[in-house]
Amino acid sequence: MSVDNRDTEALSDDEQDEVLQEIERSRSHRGMIAALVALIAITFSAFQLWIAAQSYQFGPFGSLQQLQVNAIHVTFALVLAFLLFPASRGDGFVARRLGAIEPAARERFGPESGLTRLVERLSDGVRWAAVDPDLDRVTPLDVVLIVLSVLPTYYTVTEYSEIQRMALFGIQGVSPIHEVHPTLEPLVMGIVALGIPIDDVSYGFLLGVLGILLVLEATRRTLGLLLMSLVSLFIVYARWGYLVPGDSVIGALSIPAESWANIVYNLWYITEAGIMSTPVTVSVRFIFIFILFGAFLEMSGAGKWFIDLAYSLTGTKRGGPAKASVVSSGFMGMLSGSSIANTVTTGAFTIPLMKRAGYSPEFSGAVESSSSSGGQMLPPVMGAAAFLIVEFTGTPFADVIIAATLPAIAFFFGMWVMVHFEAVRGGIGGLSRAELPDPIEELRTGWFYLVPIVLLLYFLVIARFSINRSGWYTIVAVVALLAVVAAYNERTRLPLLGTIAALTLGQTAAYATTGSGLVGAVQTLVGTGAAADPVPITAAATAAVSDLGTITILVSIAFLFAQPRGDAPLLEFADDVDTAATRTATAIGQPELASSRAYQYLMFIGKSMDSGARTATTVVVAVAAAGVVPGVISVSGLGPNLAALIDIVSGGSMLILLVLTGFASIIFGMGMPTTAMYIILVAMLETPIASVGIAILAAHLFILYFGLMADVTPPVAVAAFAGAGVAKADELKTATTAFLLSLNKILVPFAFVFSPGILLLRQGPEEWNVIGWADVTDLGFFIPEVVIPVLGMFLGVYALAVTIIGYQYSSVSSTGRALYSVASVLLMVPELLLLVVEGLLAIAGVAPSLVTFELTVSLRAIGLAMLAGLTNHNRSRAKKASGETAESDVAPRVEA
Repeated sequence: MSVDNRDTEALSDDEQDEVLQEIERSRSHRGMIAALVALIAITFSAFQLWIAAQSYQFGPFGSLQQLQVNAIHVTFALVLAFLLFPASRGDGFVARRLGAIEPAARERFGPESGLTRLVERLSDGVRWAAVDPDLDRVTPLDVVLIVLSVLPTYYTVTEYSEIQRMALFGIQGVSPIHEVHPTLEPLVMGIVALGIPIDDVSYGFLLGVLGILLVLEATRRTLGLLLMSLVSLFIVYARWGYLVPGDSVIGALSIPAESWANIVYNLWYITEAGIMSTPVTVSVRFIFIFILFGAFLEMSGAGKWFIDLAYSLTGTKRGGPAKASVVSSGFMGMLSGSSIANTVTTGAFTIPLMKRAGYSPEFSGAVESSSSSGGQMLPPVMGAAAFLIVEFTGTPFADVIIAATLPAIAFFFGMWVMVHFEAVRGGIGGLSRAELPDPIEELRTGWFYLVPIVLLLYFLVIARFSINRSGWYTIVAVVALLAVVAAYNERTRLPLLGTIAALTLGQTAAYATTGSGLVGAVQTLVGTGAAADPVPITAAATAAVSDLGTITILVSIAFLFAQPRGDAPLLEFADDVDTAATRTATAIGQPELASSRAYQYLMFIGKSMDSGARTATTVVVAVAAAGVVPGVISVSGLGPNLAALIDIVSGGSMLILLVLTGFASIIFGMGMPTTAMYIILVAMLETPIASVGIAILAAHLFILYFGLMADVTPPVAVAAFAGAGVAKADELKTATTAFLLSLNKILVPFAFVFSPGILLLRQGPEEWNVIGWADVTDLGFFIPEVVIPVLGMFLGVYALAVTIIGYQYSSVSSTGRALYSVASVLLMVPELLLLVVEGLLAIAGVAPSLVTFELTVSLRAIGLAMLAGLTNHNRSRAKKASGETAESDVAPRVEA
């Protein structure tokens, strides 16, 4: 954590893209291919927006079933995955082995040999067909896979009655391929003549196998070999797990024999288990719409504004740039749900300023990556995992975000304290006020960016709308808000706002008099519409307010097209929007359009939909692949046996079970999206964790917190490596520092598991519930179960910060850091010590119950006394050292 001022230049947009490409291995398209990819991404977003607004009703096309919608959702992600991620860059293990054949043949047979030339041509053909070393082209293999991706979904949508028959007659009891497509009968018969009985195999089975294989390939491309291999092993296990000897050590893993037909059916054609199951349904209903909301907010310029606001408020303070990074990165990480992308995009602003202030490159990258990954635990959005928690636990979304609030604040409080101590130790000040924006001016020109967040909280917590509908309304609010901002200036503000107000009042009057809006009222007057019954004025006003977004958008767009080149003093879209406007306007031969407010606004909508779909692609592929694990567990009946095995391994100890769960979460989370890790771990560990009496919401948050640690845990640490790339720092040092800064993600989960009051939970007669005012006034519960654990958590986080940084008023010795760490554990999780003692006594044949309030509060008091004593000691040392320094400075002057 040494101070280093080297290389403080910010990354350009192209450099950011290069860092992201290198880590995510995604392509950067140009020309017609870029336009095609953008069109598909925007169509994907439009499909999801329609679902959010109209559910599964598609007008004249009728309604779709959940399986059909899920299949379309996954297919969009597969198509984008094959377009955005290459099959190979030619530098992998298999590619290197195959690449060695050509030089070996040249050496063995000579360069002029016909065999050598054949090998060279085959090598060239393979490279042309599948290899994309520069991440800039779509290969023929990609095109084939894209076409194949459409086939299973086309079958699911058009032949749904066939799929329903599978439930009665089995997957092999439906039509073979040559009956569904008679034109293929000669080809099928030709294959049969070769000895392959394809005429006996149903078309549905073939497409199910194809769909599973395509998901595995998309998983390998987007998420790496680890998750693909894990999912593949579960599929293989589903088929041959019956070979595990029942009387062996791992006999609990033995399962009944299953046919491939039954496995394929359960993994592809049902929504209760497998690829199309709950995780993909949650993605359809919740995850995508909130990723899209984050994209709209980011492209609106809210991310840049929030960073500027954070710096304007904290930048001049000691260590201000790092404190601003903690706040802004947490906020944007909450919205994006991607630790890597947020580390690169936000870090492009924050890391150079931290380095300029005096933080080392490694510490700067670590702060950014740790804060960005922590954003996924920050309410109200919490990335994508919050919606999976809602679905898996059946907990209302409002309760989830209420429960998650205090632990998330504790984590960011710890980050704030650590960057402050590092600043004090290194003598790092803030930036000069001249280098920073004015906070009042920032609030005046960008306050409207806070409106969508406030509306989201209102819809979710107060109005208690569905998650999907809340996301839809909030996106409409963002689009309407930016339309007003784009059209607003000194000349247009009165007519713009006046027209919106007038139409809203007219809409209210129309509902109150005719029972329909202005359009319906006009249709009734001219005789083209049927009259409806008038509604009460309050209901009419409510209906008009619900139409306010549409009215605002239409009026603002009309003003934009009326004055496309007027000024817009409040408008400041993200740089990506400006870049897209310039490139597309130039591409169509109208470069002057790039300065048009109307064109920029359209680009904002298009770029937001494009970016949202691209971000969601990896998440959708992840949840589709991860759904295989709970699917296999459910179909094979492995669940109870796995729970019994875990119980045997843990010895029935809650502490050992939690430690095993934590390790598993970090290991499974390495290199994987948090969503995939969460789905897999919940499928395997939810039942054992719930069986030991842990609140189900606490158990799910425990898994989430430890999974997020994987993003900054060496040797993988993808978010930390991204931070190192932006900071131009040593990767391993950055990852190690990020891991240390994130240790709160380990102790805080243990704290809220043993003290659910930290999550504001109280156990009722049948289940755990979020506390209400009656619980707050019950001081016999509230003080010991909520107040004391919460204070202990925050004080423990503070003590842990001193342990990690090694500074508090003055440098802390190794012995002092060890004592601070003990105080931290005693304050946060005294149960850990008591459970260890219980285990040791149990080995000796004594089985006392030590985890009581009297003992835990006593240990917390000891921890508090230790923290107070150590703090007083360090303060005294600092004063003494300061006094000695002052005397040494004065003495020479007196002598002189």
